Amino acid sequence: MERLFTRQEAEDALPHIAPLLWELQRLNEAVVNSSRQLAAVQTATAGNGHGLDSDMAHARQEQAQATAQMQRLLDQVAEMGVEVKDVSEGLIDFRSEMDGRIVYLCWKLGEEHVDWWHELDTGFAGRQPLAQEK
Repeated sequence: MERLFTRQEAEDALPHIAPLLWELQRLNEAVVNSSRQLAAVQTATAGNGHGLDSDMAHARQEQAQATAQMQRLLDQVAEMGVEVKDVSEGLIDFRSEMDGRIVYLCWKLGEEHVDWWHELDTGFAGRQPLAQEK
């Protein structure tokens, strides 16, 4: 059974999750950069296939390490019951119950509070503001 968060529980989790998201973004950028390096090296060696083997091996190793670290962080976030929807945006969802149905409380890096929700099937484009607590 998946964990359901109240708005307050989601808010309370943010200080623990935000640093993980920042690190995921950093690692994601490393993977993208490694992919660019590999493509450049492959293009450079297309004619002769010599001279850049160590560069390719290094880029592949960096990419594999960053990918493995990303997976560990994604697993850590998932163990908290939080779903990462977009690493580059720092977008996460918390399953919650609203009016007898399961919805997502939606938050992304840079937002101060969990102020949005959406249906399970609508995604970020379907975000709606949460009612302000009184």
